[in-house]
Amino acid sequence: MTKGIDKYSIDSTDYQIGQDNVQKWGFDVHNAVFSVSAGLTILFLLAMVFLDPETAKSALDGLKWQIIHSFDALFIWAGNIFVIFCLALIVSPYGKIRLGGKDAKAEYSMMSWIAMLFAAGMGIGLMFWSVAEPVAYYTGWYETPLNVVANSPEAAKLALGATMYHWGLHPWAIYAVVALSLAFFTYNKGLPLSIRSIFYPILGDRAWGWPGHIVDILAVLATLFGLATSLGLGAQQAASGIHHVFGLDAGLGLQIGVISFVTLLAIISVVRGIDGGVKVISNINMLIALVLLVFVMLIGYHVTFSSISTTFLSYVEHIIPLSNPHGREDEAWFQGWTVFYWAWWISWSPFVGMFIARVSKGRTVREFMTAVLIVPTTVTLIWMSTFGGLAIDQVINNVGILGSKGLTDVSLAMFEMFDAMPMANVLSIIGIVLVMVFFVTSSDSGSLVIDSITAGGKVDAPIPQRVFWAFMEGAIAVAMLWVGGSQAVQALQAGAISTALPFTFILLAMCVSLLMGMATEER
Repeated sequence: MTKGIDKYSIDSTDYQIGQDNVQKWGFDVHNAVFSVSAGLTILFLLAMVFLDPETAKSALDGLKWQIIHSFDALFIWAGNIFVIFCLALIVSPYGKIRLGGKDAKAEYSMMSWIAMLFAAGMGIGLMFWSVAEPVAYYTGWYETPLNVVANSPEAAKLALGATMYHWGLHPWAIYAVVALSLAFFTYNKGLPLSIRSIFYPILGDRAWGWPGHIVDILAVLATLFGLATSLGLGAQQAASGIHHVFGLDAGLGLQIGVISFVTLLAIISVVRGIDGGVKVISNINMLIALVLLVFVMLIGYHVTFSSISTTFLSYVEHIIPLSNPHGREDEAWFQGWTVFYWAWWISWSPFVGMFIARVSKGRTVREFMTAVLIVPTTVTLIWMSTFGGLAIDQVINNVGILGSKGLTDVSLAMFEMFDAMPMANVLSIIGIVLVMVFFVTSSDSGSLVIDSITAGGKVDAPIPQRVFWAFMEGAIAVAMLWVGGSQAVQALQAGAISTALPFTFILLAMCVSLLMGMATEER
């Protein structure tokens, strides 16, 4: 199947993309990866249906906290390593390498490229947490960062800085490691667009056997549960917004209805592919997000512009103490917030990384890393400063529901902030539409990625296969909401953290393998 390989070269394989695939029932799948991934997913769904919800919720929650308490330092240090690794690549000689070879041309404009990677990489999370998270840190809703005194001026600054810490360089570095590794080994070495290909310098021909199968299966499961977390959060927020504006019951029925509707739109998008579906929706997405951001910034201009500098300075000041997992007095806070976030980003990394890789051919490593790290971090800084700064200002000045009651429901926080602003209903409706569109971009791009992994690296999987995985993503989100009930966020978090733990080790090995591959390119 493959030629011999010396330990310094990865250009000696003659593995053909899809050579181990099986074509049946309109599918074109890598038998081992698809069968095990789909089987485990269906088994999980059946367990959620037939087990008592309280028993299932208790088991998931217990597993989540066991992982957090045992591996908190691993998650934090891994995140730090990824940031340092990515920044080093920007200034290293490897930064000159062009993805696809020295004559490769970029397939998408800079704006479309940025729109697609940003919509896939953050999306629903920005909408869900941009108000709730800063208010939670400021008021001590669930502990405070670095044990700062809640409701103090210091807490207001640190709340914005800590929020930015969770949504800034660290998550995008995690995504960038996977994305650059996949793009390099696919476009420069001609290997399949699959996670296993990254480990060819380490595994050699075994990358096409069971060691590679296991890597791809873990990537599929991590992606499914990471996406399910975001889709579940998005369904909760969309349902809460619909209830807030139109008075419909925001219970499980409406949440399932939202997931079903958005999954249908995602299926239509994946059928149309990247150019006809994902790119179009991502561009629409960014346009709506820009409209909402500018609208809110202008309404609250007396707060938003000063909040941007406050957030940036606080982020820079506190990034090192927040990145240290040892000897912390705020252990409950960083385990409950930071460790979960890092696990969530890691569980999203196969999906976001592969999607970014698919649309990044023709960029140099330096251009790629700079754009993937700096541009989204800058946009996130402006977004979080605007929404978080206004929300904290309402709490400080006792304005509206946030000011009088504080944070009572995280899925309602953004809409409660809008209530205290002019044209509240207009803002809320735009917010609901944006959540739904972010929802679609996450689901459709995630489906295309899982299709590629389970199709042995093929990027043109048959339509029934794309539909299957889009449906499974929605089904897992529904199952987690069903199990979690009023504690659905905790159930969703448990799924993401459980699948992220083994993938953390894969990501760390990925850094080593990428350097080995780039060394052969340079020579």
